[in-house]
Amino acid sequence: MRAIRVHDYGGPEVLQLEDLPVPEPGPGEARVKIAAAGVNFIDIYHRSGQYKGVLPMTPGMEAAGIVDAVGPDVSDVRVGDRVVYAMRQGAYAEYAIVPATMLAPVPEGIDLHQAAAVMLQGMTAHYLTHSTYPLRPGEVALIHAAAGGVGLLLVQIAKRCGARVIGTVSTEEKAALAREAGADDIILYTQEDFSAAVRRLTDGVGVHVVYDSVGKTTFEGSLNCLRPRGYMVLFGQSSGAVPPFDPQVLNAKGSLFLTRPSLGHYLLTRDELLWRAGDLFAWMAAGELKVRIDATYPLEQAAEAHRALASRATSGKLLLLP
Repeated sequence: MRAIRVHDYGGPEVLQLEDLPVPEPGPGEARVKIAAAGVNFIDIYHRSGQYKGVLPMTPGMEAAGIVDAVGPDVSDVRVGDRVVYAMRQGAYAEYAIVPATMLAPVPEGIDLHQAAAVMLQGMTAHYLTHSTYPLRPGEVALIHAAAGGVGLLLVQIAKRCGARVIGTVSTEEKAALAREAGADDIILYTQEDFSAAVRRLTDGVGVHVVYDSVGKTTFEGSLNCLRPRGYMVLFGQSSGAVPPFDPQVLNAKGSLFLTRPSLGHYLLTRDELLWRAGDLFAWMAAGELKVRIDATYPLEQAAEAHRALASRATSGKLLLLP
């Protein structure tokens, strides 16, 4: 099979297309013939060595496809099932071995490309709004990168929860996408200070929660957007890691809460996986959640996909097609 391999940490150029043997599933595992793999910032962190692992490795943390073979002691899926998964490395390939308990069924009527596009980012938006800080009707949320892959889904789900959504974006084109997704107010952070704009939009009160995937360049300003006892939910670092800071800052700014969540800790059981994926697919089928695919790339252009994602010029999901 063809697969992308990384032998040394570095830039996009270290993503190399190679021929590997087709893997065989072991006990409790299934082999998935991949139809589409999602491209995410976590893949960049793995490739660059920001998140270190064992080399050589095949990147990619989510994919959708067809169960091609199963190992012993598998009862959750069968050969021929349409499935999707996330948080299992090795998706930049024609086949992947995945624990059967990590595979969620894709309902008829949901395209496999759409399933791959929604899984990691959609479940992230789900746990952020339903578990990390469960949004209630009438609350106010600030969503950074509101026209990005997670952002567009997060805006829609936050609105579905009944929240007022303030989104930050870099361009008028992205502002239009965020508004289309349901954002109530848009701040072009390239034209004005977003924390001052949030204070103006909330009459100086601040927001209940900030969902921040940007990190280094937005962190301090995000804290300034929160009302007393507000929640700072830092779930990414597309601009770089947040430097160490004094926790006393949280007290001084209003007894704030800070959390740095990760999707894996919100998928601790199969029931939790099926709940989150099931909600996403039900909303998609009902037309209540729209998934935007920004671009697709053949497997051999994985490096180009990483460059596009790192540029932060994309709006929606990037997919690799084996």
